[in-house]
Amino acid sequence: MLNIQEILETVQMIQDECLDVRTITMGVSLVDCADSDIRRSREKVYDKLTRRAEKLVETGEKITQTYGIPIINKRVAVTPVAFLAGVSGGNPADYARTLDRAARTIGVNFIGGYSALVQKGFSAGDKELICSIPEAMSETELICSSVNVGSTKAGIHMDAVALMGRIVK
Repeated sequence: MLNIQEILETVQMIQDECLDVRTITMGVSLVDCADSDIRRSREKVYDKLTRRAEKLVETGEKITQTYGIPIINKRVAVTPVAFLAGVSGGNPADYARTLDRAARTIGVNFIGGYSALVQKGFSAGDKELICSIPEAMSETELICSSVNVGSTKAGIHMDAVALMGRIVK
């Protein structure tokens, strides 16, 4: 049970120390959106995101109103898109454009998951996604991209590091 002192300390942190919640994140699995046709897959992605996350921003605003603690960013994180690209083929940047459109529709600050997990090697779709990152980042505004090239358990995948070096350069 909260005592009055704890409540007053929290109020002081909000007022004097600018306490906030930096980000709330909703995770959405897109595994069931995989399709051999990239257009169908992208439609499934858009429909699922706009249906599942449609109330994320509204919920964040209600939390802010209820507790008086600002939530700065509302975001969605999805299954690494390289998984979908490996099934559908085509240009992975098309997924980035779809994610960006969905992010705008639901009103989030950004969406993460334009990603590849290559610490243990490349699977279908990984290289294509990595090579499409410059195009995807230049044509979208709300997309976050990442490539995991190493981990303590798997080590560092040096071919992935070399490819990322060329892409970044």
